[in-house]
Amino acid sequence: MARILAHSGRLPAAQAQELLKAAAQQKTSFTQVLLATGLLSASELAHILAHALALPLLDLDALDLRRMPLDLIDPKLMTQYQVVPLARRGSRLFMGTADPTHVEVAERIKFATQLAPEWVIVEQDKLHRLLSERGATTAEQIEAASKVDFDFEIAEETAAQPSDSADLSEVEDAPVVRFLQKMLVDAINMRASDLHFEPYEQNYRVRFRIDGELREVSQPPIGIKDKLASRIKVISRLDIAERRVPQDGRMKLKFGSKPIDFRVSTLPTLFGEKIVIRVLDPSSARLGVDALGYEAVEKDRLLAAIRRPYGMILVTGPTGSGKTVSLYTCLNILNQPGTNISTVEDPAEINLPGINQVNVNERAGLTFAAALKAFLRQDPDVIMVGEIRDLETADIAIKAAQTGHLVMSTLHTNDAPSTLTRLRNMGVAPFNIASSVLLITAQRLVRRLCESCKTPADYPREALLRAGFQDDELNSTWHPYKAVGCNSCNNGYRGRVGIYQVMPISESIQKIILSEGTAVDIANQARAEGVRDLRQSGLVKVRAGWTTLEEVLAATNE
Repeated sequence: MARILAHSGRLPAAQAQELLKAAAQQKTSFTQVLLATGLLSASELAHILAHALALPLLDLDALDLRRMPLDLIDPKLMTQYQVVPLARRGSRLFMGTADPTHVEVAERIKFATQLAPEWVIVEQDKLHRLLSERGATTAEQIEAASKVDFDFEIAEETAAQPSDSADLSEVEDAPVVRFLQKMLVDAINMRASDLHFEPYEQNYRVRFRIDGELREVSQPPIGIKDKLASRIKVISRLDIAERRVPQDGRMKLKFGSKPIDFRVSTLPTLFGEKIVIRVLDPSSARLGVDALGYEAVEKDRLLAAIRRPYGMILVTGPTGSGKTVSLYTCLNILNQPGTNISTVEDPAEINLPGINQVNVNERAGLTFAAALKAFLRQDPDVIMVGEIRDLETADIAIKAAQTGHLVMSTLHTNDAPSTLTRLRNMGVAPFNIASSVLLITAQRLVRRLCESCKTPADYPREALLRAGFQDDELNSTWHPYKAVGCNSCNNGYRGRVGIYQVMPISESIQKIILSEGTAVDIANQARAEGVRDLRQSGLVKVRAGWTTLEEVLAATNE
């Protein structure tokens, strides 16, 4: 470079020689010594070199750091030689540098990457700033993100031994371990139901589902994705070498003295494995019927049904509507020393002592139907089936309900009346439905208003009538509330509450089923018997000040 500057007339030869000697004595580069003297600016030097060597000149400030292939080269090598990878095209790697005359650098890069480097001139000050910002290694960034004091122990951390091809360093990386622990602790403290670890082409993000809504909580370095996935797989007893197919597992962690279960699901995506961790808090099944949000009439109907000696109780609703918690709350009430309770699920989410729980294993032939057949030979009193998916499972469950067993299960339908027609469409005979089903509960979860900041809302009277309120319900002494937001809640909401349609199968409804009536016929009869539909149940919660009209309309807009 000194010779180029001397030939161009921008630096006297004698002065160039002195600067070379100074660089050698200081064990630094000629470029840094030159710029320190102030004889040339970084911009002037870049333009001189680009013109003299016929190389392209690029402004680093115009580039998106996330699109640069920075992982191709060791950060120490970049800092030592003051180079940065800009882009890759096939077997060529375009490198940014302020001094392209250093032959050794090109050879080192070619050896490390197996790519042919092509130089692009960049300004030294901007290059130095980029490398300084990049200077914190991935481990240091994770350390900074995970600095928190907590008492957190991993319980039962015995995993399958990784295969020879697995990188054990990915599992034992201490900053990654601490980062994962912090995410799990934060999720518990923020009352999150799910954690999403999502890799993309240029970034990696972590999101929590809090009160039914996903919220981004962190964007760790993208280089963490494989190590974090391996760590989660090890404590979930999954194969860390298998990254091509989805895997499901569980892990149990101690948060202080409280053990909490997590269900883990991995999914191969274009840019790595997406991992979703569901928080399974066993204490949710012990909250009691009142805490779930049942009104007095609905609670009495449900308790009367579960105390019957035999028959079928069905809970319906979409995924994430709290069906499992409702069923386990009922099982917890029935869980007495004199009662034999067996459940089959895919998979079992809540662990309750005193209940015999079975996980479906399709590969081994353990289906819902196979487990149900086995249950009937195990002298059961109460059977819980995770989901009725096919006619065979439905038939066995109904026969169990008809032969002296109380059977509980779930179905994915919109409301209680359509559940009966769904069973008929699956192939179940109407007389079997009418003689076995005791009660159907349809449910949704809506966000609960924060008591600290909720504020009266001024809705137009027409809007309230259109939503379903009756004219005589709207008076000056009552007003709905709206969400505001404060330090103790999430945009005005804290927690969730259920809205329910609890429909007992009366003799009149049985007659409609036997005559193959429609869901509309059943709904009309249920309404005549005082059964609220989901919208009406939601409006009761609005009137009580538990939630907002917007939440109810969103949950029941079907």
